[in-house]
Amino acid sequence: MASVIERIGGEAAVRALVERFYDLIETVPEGRQILHLHFRGHGISHVRAAQFEFLCGFLGGRRDYMERVGALSLKDQHAHVPIRPEDAEDWLTCMGQALQDVGVSEPVRGQVFGAFQRAARALINREAGSAAE
Repeated sequence: MASVIERIGGEAAVRALVERFYDLIETVPEGRQILHLHFRGHGISHVRAAQFEFLCGFLGGRRDYMERVGALSLKDQHAHVPIRPEDAEDWLTCMGQALQDVGVSEPVRGQVFGAFQRAARALINREAGSAAE
């Protein structure tokens, strides 16, 4: 059985997905707060590379990110980031649009998006409507 990364088109598709996602983060209203949160860290250029490496492993491909960073949980890696429910939903809106824009077809798009929904919502660590930091 083919891995998810193979079913969406390999690393080239993951690269296109990450680029489109962060292009959206930088340009659409739903990306504004997420962009702000990234600027508190290492910035967008660092995140694009890290997100590509992470997603390759997450989707069943090379595990370079996990080997370099270690076996930290996604929740632990984001513990320092104030993530509200609306931030998770904005992230999902942008990722859903990116999946569609780069041509990831059903049913794999729904499967990948479902995994993203579970992950994004598990990272929420602030109450809805709380002041953005």
